[in-house]
Amino acid sequence: MGRKPKRSKEQVDGILVLYKPSGPTSTDCLNAIKRTFRQFKIGHAGTLDPLAEGVLPVLLGKATKMASHITGENKTYSGTFRLGMTTDTYDIQGKVLSETAVSADEETVRREISYWKELTEQEVPAYSAAKHKGKALYELARAGEEVPVKTKPITIIESEPLEVCLPDADFRVRCSAGTYIRSLVHSLGTRLECGAVLTRLLRETSGPFGLEQSHHLEELLDGDLESFAAKVIPMNKALPHWPSHTLSEALTGLVKNGTRLPVSAEGGLAGLQGDHALFLTPEGDALALVEAVESDGKLFWSILRGLW
Repeated sequence: MGRKPKRSKEQVDGILVLYKPSGPTSTDCLNAIKRTFRQFKIGHAGTLDPLAEGVLPVLLGKATKMASHITGENKTYSGTFRLGMTTDTYDIQGKVLSETAVSADEETVRREISYWKELTEQEVPAYSAAKHKGKALYELARAGEEVPVKTKPITIIESEPLEVCLPDADFRVRCSAGTYIRSLVHSLGTRLECGAVLTRLLRETSGPFGLEQSHHLEELLDGDLESFAAKVIPMNKALPHWPSHTLSEALTGLVKNGTRLPVSAEGGLAGLQGDHALFLTPEGDALALVEAVESDGKLFWSILRGLW
């Protein structure tokens, strides 16, 4: 068995809301932070394509344990697409496959953007990190191998046409995690029988995190570790939309031993079945992510993930 990598003395625990620039991959950005600040325990909550820019929550240290509960949050995007073209990647950076005259008018394009709200599934782009038999689809595509057609369920909460100046159109979309905006654009182009490619994409929000909290990569890398750490949201504030409960020393010890605590208003641990919450230590540090579940007719706080 390999030895567990040591934690560097510079390691920070928490969430950094990064403003990812257009160009590098999400992994490129994380590697730059890792090398510059020795943040060896690092991850992100929802990758952005190289073309895309905007909010990328970066998970540092113990906050990587929160990944599944942050990645699954809804996202908001604004962007631009161009009609009359198709590419193999569904965006402007791909290989051009066709160019077609555009006959649709502005009203039709606006209606088609609004129609995205009716969609409940979409085709996964061939150039994506989705897996087939353990291999990423983009690896199959780049190797010239046959890429299976995959679909996935999605929820489009809002889809709003903004400025339309054909053949280009701006839009804003609020959607479930994992939605491919490139595929929304591609499907619109297919319906209009002229093709469409994404030319610009900005992620405005990812769960509770927005542009106003984000920090540009270049500014971060120009600073020192102290200024970097000061921009990191501590774990006890990483899920502001979850209620939190501060426990006594005795209850903290029970939770660390895996004990489920009763849901009780009298004990300051109120909740309803299915509720999520964050348990804190007496010092206010993040202790565990929990969910209220029923067992033998009673509600208990069940540990989803320990954070100590």
